[in-house]
Amino acid sequence: MSEPRIVLEDIVFGESPRWHDGRLWFSDWGAHEIVVTDLDGNRELVTEVPAFPFSIDWLPDGRLLVVANGALVAEQDGVMEPWVELSPITDKPWNELVVDGRGNVFVNSIGFDLMTGESPKPGMIVVVTPSGTVRRVAEDLAFPNGMVVTPDSSTLVVAESYAARLTAFDIQDDGSLANRRVWAELGDAAPDGICLDAEGAIWYADVPHRRCVRVREGGEVLQTHQLDRGGFACALGGDDRRTLLVMAARWHGVAGVEEDRTGQVLAFDAPAPGAGFP
Repeated sequence: MSEPRIVLEDIVFGESPRWHDGRLWFSDWGAHEIVVTDLDGNRELVTEVPAFPFSIDWLPDGRLLVVANGALVAEQDGVMEPWVELSPITDKPWNELVVDGRGNVFVNSIGFDLMTGESPKPGMIVVVTPSGTVRRVAEDLAFPNGMVVTPDSSTLVVAESYAARLTAFDIQDDGSLANRRVWAELGDAAPDGICLDAEGAIWYADVPHRRCVRVREGGEVLQTHQLDRGGFACALGGDDRRTLLVMAARWHGVAGVEEDRTGQVLAFDAPAPGAGFP
């Protein structure tokens, strides 16, 4: 496998990478910042977010959307304004989100507070419809993590980190999730962030195994990039969307999240361009 190119360093804990408007956007959970960079490493601070965790995506009208501190916050005329409260559903942390092509926002909660050492409990996914209605659409997930939606907005796939699998759902017209099924069993993996390519394969980042892996539906491993530190999330970017961008950092456990800046953005050539959402 090819050696990675380091695009950016001096990150505390990078997550939720998104290729948007020709640059990579990501959340630095440890520094409490939304950061944007080009592939030459030119870095820009977008805004500070006093939260942990927090993740980003965009609404179809182009507004930046952030899930943080039990709420969805949306950009309005350059200012981040509260949009939808999620805390009435659960007081546990909200983790990742993805917006489909119809404007449905899917947000997941792992179901317990990892940072305080709480024992694992089942997580969930909620949908926020374009009208702002919130409802649960999936439960009993083993640490739901990264999510992707296919280009036709028909299927959502979520990484279950504590079940070593990718799980798929059909997206109904009203945003409900149906026909739950295993998309891929991943052996001993701990899938974190994921991204989808135009050949229908999914890349998943893996923290304990220090790698980023490409698999097809059914679980066949197509490609593996070994890392020298944990792989937390990935996105496909670049002008042709054929650059695999991996958020990597040394993992010292929850007590060491804000202790150092070992986070990097790594770039690899990819065999197929990015597709779908995010």
